[in-house]
Amino acid sequence: MTFDSQTLQALYLHWPFCPYRCSFCPFVALASHDQFMQAYHHALAGEVRTFAEQLDGKPRLTSIFLGGGTPSTYPDELLLDMAGILKKSFDTHESEITIEVNPGTVRPGQLIRWEQMGINRLSVGIQSLNDTVLKRLNRRHTANESLSLIEHAAKNFGNISVDLILGLPGVSAAEWKETLGKVASLPIAHISLYFLTVHETTPLYFSLQNKKVSLPEEDEITDLYHWSANFLATQGLHRYELSNFARPGYESRHNMVYWQRAPYKGFGLGACSFDGTTRTANEKNLSHYLEKINGDQSPVTFTEELSSEQVVMEKLMLGLRCAHGVTIDTIETDLPPHHKQQFRKRIATLKEEHLIAERRGTIALTPAGLVVENEVVTRLLQ
Repeated sequence: MTFDSQTLQALYLHWPFCPYRCSFCPFVALASHDQFMQAYHHALAGEVRTFAEQLDGKPRLTSIFLGGGTPSTYPDELLLDMAGILKKSFDTHESEITIEVNPGTVRPGQLIRWEQMGINRLSVGIQSLNDTVLKRLNRRHTANESLSLIEHAAKNFGNISVDLILGLPGVSAAEWKETLGKVASLPIAHISLYFLTVHETTPLYFSLQNKKVSLPEEDEITDLYHWSANFLATQGLHRYELSNFARPGYESRHNMVYWQRAPYKGFGLGACSFDGTTRTANEKNLSHYLEKINGDQSPVTFTEELSSEQVVMEKLMLGLRCAHGVTIDTIETDLPPHHKQQFRKRIATLKEEHLIAERRGTIALTPAGLVVENEVVTRLLQ
């Protein structure tokens, strides 16, 4: 895997530590492992330095994203050290720098210190404003803590995003609409609405299997999604990607790097990277990660060279997720000549079914197509 300092767009740093583990979480996250924070930080810093030393210049970054886990538990002195390393190794003067935070984990004065470090965007994991539902998800914060955090954060940050989960058990349609109304009235610039995904081996999966909880009907979730998109537009938050809504100029730069398939480098436990042709993923086991970094070994455990078919699939899937869609020429560039005619015929069929629309050589999902995106992509490339 090779990176060019002229084309590298973004960095992702993974902070895996959490004060608790949510019942729906499938991510590389570690609860009750705080004793490893300092050792992990030093390994993470070493991985960043080693990478930066191999570059042929100082890349001007579009974005840096500190995700997790719960990055708001990153000790101040260690995070300050990381901020210094990043500023020394990369041009971050115009970068969007985001930190994910969970309500209930932000200490007094921490917001000011983050701002002083150069962090300019917060992504707040609210998920729900129902305390009973939060408790069932093993979220240790309350609705009031979420609202209070955002009100305080707005004094230091003009770019705040919040995450909400659509389709949680125990949340009625009326309650969802009330929640979205409250959140949209907050001093925020961005909302991510995620459909609940139930992953096997998570506590939520077993609760559903044992019929302790039940999920809303799929049709109800679809209707609520469309209602949410229309409602948020009236509040000045417009859909620019399937799950993401922003005020003009506040679209997530980091996510746009992913959706546009631009090169990015990930650091830390389980972090992924992409150089334009190859994807890699780091070691997910903490002790193995630390051993490899401290032993001057690569932490990469997975490497995939993308085939032409995978490139087409990604361009189409990621492009259709975005409101502006994807140009037909972008897809046909990677299609064999004898497939282009079939591709055009499938576009015509999906247009007749009102699942996609075409304008000036660009195809985009219609409201009906949004909720069956995977089906549309499959049919286009079958």
